[in-house]
Amino acid sequence: MKVSDAMTSEVQLCTPDDTLKDAAQAMAALGVGLLPVTDNDRLVGMISDRDIAIRGIGMGRGPEGRVGDVMTADVKYCYDDQDLDQVSAIMGDIQVRRLPVLNRKKRLVGIIALGDIALVQCGNGTGAALSRISRPGGQHAQL
Repeated sequence: MKVSDAMTSEVQLCTPDDTLKDAAQAMAALGVGLLPVTDNDRLVGMISDRDIAIRGIGMGRGPEGRVGDVMTADVKYCYDDQDLDQVSAIMGDIQVRRLPVLNRKKRLVGIIALGDIALVQCGNGTGAALSRISRPGGQHAQL
C-alpha cells in the first residue's frame, strides 16, 4: 500500500507571514495540532501548537508574532508513492506521529498521520511504529 492510499489530502496551510493567532485559530477550528507552512507553493516549515506555546508565547512573542519566527524549518517528509510500511518505520525511527506528504516534484499533496495508517492497516506495523515513536529518552526525557 502506498502513502497516497492513506494520507489526508485536504490540508490547511499557512504562510511564514501569518500570525501566531491565525495559526492557533486555524488549528482550533480544525482540531489539529500542526499546520504546514508554505511560501510560493513550496513547503518551508511546519508549525505546531507546541511551537506556538514554547517558541512563541514562552519566548515573549504575542499573538501578532509571525509563524516564520517560530516554525520548525527542518521539515521531515515522505513521498506520496512511498510504501506505507516503509514510512511507518521511518516515523518510528525519527519519532514523529505525522509527516507532510510531497509528490516527486516536491509539492505538498497531503499529510500522513499514525492514525491514518492505523485506519488502513489495522495494526499492521502501526503498533511497532508507535512503540518506537514513544520510546523513552531523547531531548525531553523525564528524569
